Amino acid sequence: YQRRVHGKQWYQRRVHGKQWYQRRVHGKQWYQRRVHGKQWYQRRVHGKQWYQRRVHGESEVFYQKMAADYFRHLSEFKDSDGDKPAEEGVKATKHYEAAYNIAKEKLAETHPTRLGLALNYSVCYYEILKQPEKACELAKEAFDAAIQKLDSLTDESYKDSTLIMQLLRDNLTLWTSETGGDDDKGDVEQVED
Repeated sequence: YQRRVHGKQWYQRRVHGKQWYQRRVHGKQWYQRRVHGKQWYQRRVHGKQWYQRRVHGESEVFYQKMAADYFRHLSEFKDSDGDKPAEEGVKATKHYEAAYNIAKEKLAETHPTRLGLALNYSVCYYEILKQPEKACELAKEAFDAAIQKLDSLTDESYKDSTLIMQLLRDNLTLWTSETGGDDDKGDVEQVED
């Protein structure tokens, strides 16, 4: 009788059991939980705070980094006043500093945007501000922090992060050999993101 009257619904209930009920009753929420898992939970529980950390943190850092890169490239063509960097170099430093403070607060140590920022900021210290010790210190700090958290890397960011870490290490090797009194400096360019 049930098969005859209820048809498809009876069959689904009979065959799929609890899953059918959850899909039928909870609808979209069940699907989101089933498909998106932890991300769905984080969005649902932490709401706006999770979204701001995830989206606004990265976009803020990226914007500040791009502005800093722009001013740094401009300063390479401007003449500095003796020991002082050009005005564009100072602006670049302010943007890098703002971005780095946000990145330390909101992005993981292994995040490609944070690592790329550290790479470019250290190049700015070395080339524009003429402070090789500070450049080495910043690059080493970023590299060491990322190495400690290497296990937490996701598959999607692993390649980008490890590539930038390699660039940081290459710059560190080059800079420490130059500041260590090596006469054979050559015309080697610093690597940047």
